[in-house]
This record gives sequence, C-alpha cells and structure tokens, in this order.
Amino acid sequence: MNKQEVVEHEKIMRAEGARIVAEGTKRGLHLRLLGAIAFQAHCPKFHFLTERLNRVLSDVDFAAYFSEASRINGMMRELGYEDQPMVTALWGHRRTIWDNKSNGLHVDIFLDKLEMNHDIEFQNRLEIDPLTISLPDMLLEKMQIVHLEEKDMVDTTMLLREHDVGKAGPETIDADYIAKRLSDDWGFYYTFTTNLKKISDKLETYKELSQEDRDDVRNKVGKLQKIIDDQGKSMRWKIRAKVGPSKKWYRDVEEVRR
Repeated sequence: MNKQEVVEHEKIMRAEGARIVAEGTKRGLHLRLLGAIAFQAHCPKFHFLTERLNRVLSDVDFAAYFSEASRINGMMRELGYEDQPMVTALWGHRRTIWDNKSNGLHVDIFLDKLEMNHDIEFQNRLEIDPLTISLPDMLLEKMQIVHLEEKDMVDTTMLLREHDVGKAGPETIDADYIAKRLSDDWGFYYTFTTNLKKISDKLETYKELSQEDRDDVRNKVGKLQKIIDDQGKSMRWKIRAKVGPSKKWYRDVEEVRR
C-alpha cells in the first residue's frame, strides 16, 4: 500500500476498534482495546509522534473476560467476522482470532490475561477505562517484551510523553500499581527496568523529538524507576534476584503461539 492507502486503512482500523468496543458495551461486555490503537486513542496530543517516527498499525487487539467469551463470539459473527477454528478449538480459553473479509481486518481477542514474555492480568481491570485497558496495563504490556522492537519504543515514548506518572487517576500512569505488580516477580521486574533504560537511551536518536520531549520522558522514566525500587519486595522476588539473569527469567513468545 502507498502512504495514503496506509493512512486510510489505519482510519478504518481505529474506527472499527471503537465500534466493536461500543457494540460490546451495549451488550454488557467488557471488550477493551490494547496494542498500538489503544496507545493512539490515549495520546491525542502526542499522537503525531507515531507519524514522525513512522509507526504503522498492523491489526486490532482486544482484552476481554473469558466468562463473556461465548457472547463475544456471537457478537463478532454478527459483525461479519469469522474465527480461525483451529485456534478457537485449541486456545479458545485464552485467545481467539478473527478475520473480516469485507474490510480486510484481523482481530485478536485475549481472554483474562495477555500471555507473552510475561503475563498481564485483566481480571477486575477492564472496568477502569471505557475504551482501552488501563494506562499502567498499557505500559506493562510494552515493558514485558524482552526483545523490544522500534515500534514498542515509539508507543512507550508517546505514552510517557502524554501522561503523568504518579497516583492512580483517569489520565495518570499508576506507578504504585506497577511497582506492586513487579514486587513479587523478579523476572518481570528485570525485563521492565531493563526496557526503561532502553527507552531512556533511545531518546537521543529520535531527532523528531524536541529537547523538552526528551527531558520530560527521561524524568518520568527516572520517577517510575524510583517508585519501583522503593516498593518492598516479596521473599520470592528476593530469592529469584540472587540467581539473576544467569537463569532464563521469561517465557518465549513462541511457546504461547504454539
């Protein structure tokens, strides 16, 4: 696709994502956007960074509750989507994949948690925001990736530039929740904090950012790191920390896809 076609296709993706969430809400379902579209939805002021840094959308991802899966499946079929039967049969308790031939869109729905290099739990979390997973869960979603890609760094930079880091609030990244989540899981802590440093180091290479942008993101990374470090750690965390990265601390994504 040429640039204009990409722009139009991304508009369709964003609109369809919002439509599916809205239709789910009408039916009492808790479908919430995650992934790149969620980041763009929550960053209206600094959304332009994705264009400047050549961030391209690929598909539409949702979080949902497994207890609502059968009703979600019915709704998706009504909206013109077809699932992948093999995936549904094998992984339907954790994830379903949908395709719509009329608009060419691909949709992933993750049930109860996102299982990748580390887990992002959704239970009792999808009521926080009406459109997307919560801001701290969005940051956890990116920072759980062991082999962080350019697109993930762009999304994270945009999120941190747009939002304050501190106490829980509608448009504030709840640092206390993140710190508590990492305080019992050294592996996730190690991946998360390693990635924070990668984000901070990467800022200088983004010539599209102003010095104010870089300073703001770097200060928020430092603030978040301090809150995480100041949080008390569980005995399990301390025992695992003694072993360190000499022993594998994450799950290969291929294990999930398989």
